[in-house]
Amino acid sequence: MQRRQIIHSAAAAAVASSLSGLSLAQETSRPLRIVVPFPPGGATDMVPRNMQDVLSKLLGGQPVVIENRAGAGGSIGMAEVARATDGLTFGIATLSTQGVNPAVYKKLPYDAINDFVGVTEIVKAPGVLVINPKLVPAKTFAEFVAYLKANPGKVSFATPGNGTIAHMWGAQFLKSTGTQMTHIPYKGAGPAINDLLGGQVPVYFDQVASSLPHIKSGKVVALAVSWPERLEVLPNVPTYAQAGHPDLNDPSWFGLVAPKSTPAAQVERVQKAIVAALKDPAVKQRMAAQGLYPSGTSSADFTKQIASEVAKMKKVAASANIQLD
Repeated sequence: MQRRQIIHSAAAAAVASSLSGLSLAQETSRPLRIVVPFPPGGATDMVPRNMQDVLSKLLGGQPVVIENRAGAGGSIGMAEVARATDGLTFGIATLSTQGVNPAVYKKLPYDAINDFVGVTEIVKAPGVLVINPKLVPAKTFAEFVAYLKANPGKVSFATPGNGTIAHMWGAQFLKSTGTQMTHIPYKGAGPAINDLLGGQVPVYFDQVASSLPHIKSGKVVALAVSWPERLEVLPNVPTYAQAGHPDLNDPSWFGLVAPKSTPAAQVERVQKAIVAALKDPAVKQRMAAQGLYPSGTSSADFTKQIASEVAKMKKVAASANIQLD
């Protein structure tokens, strides 16, 4: 234990030293606040907590406080971030909050493009198609598609709710494979996963980070992942591209955004610290164990990425006729 602590401290010190010219060691008594727009325990919540301690050290000991502000598909938390004017409030942005929500909701309490500046994409998160093997007689992606075609509309798939990224993934899957399933929207990921495990619903579109424990336990079977190559944590599961559907191969992502009014110097300071934290051995190990893959893009690139995702998701929503009030 002592040796690991020494290695961890040395790694963090080395990273901080390499960034000293960027004033990342400037201490402040006012905490940096990171708002997570979803409940504790999910993949969105894991991302900042994986790096919380290291990030604080890289920011010269500045406290990093993580607050969960869940509700309305992430809209409540993101609206709170958009309204902040203290220069210390940031938000965990997801493909749902900054891509799907603007595409499916007629009205949002925030503007995903104009109310924020992108700080950095923190990680990419592969998606995964999982089934309850007790309910679906399929062991491979091809067998599953064949079963769906033989039983059109008789199989249902769960999502955390209407207009969620899982809903969009399901819609894209049905279009790409030419199959039919009944969509069962739940009020959150927890109830959806519980019913999948309990045998009330047979299919779920999820992120590897949250489904991995259930896949490893054998309670669900993974049929395909959205990633450029097979994952080390799931080496026997093909990518969608390998299964013949490259259009389904785009992963999800988690990043950090700041209110548009945040000083550019503060955005750069936090961006550099996160990029450095992602290189910390302990952070990398935690992320890898959860099926999360560190990224660390520039502020400008992430800001452009968000605008691109909104445009892409609007096309998916229009094609599947997904529109919410």
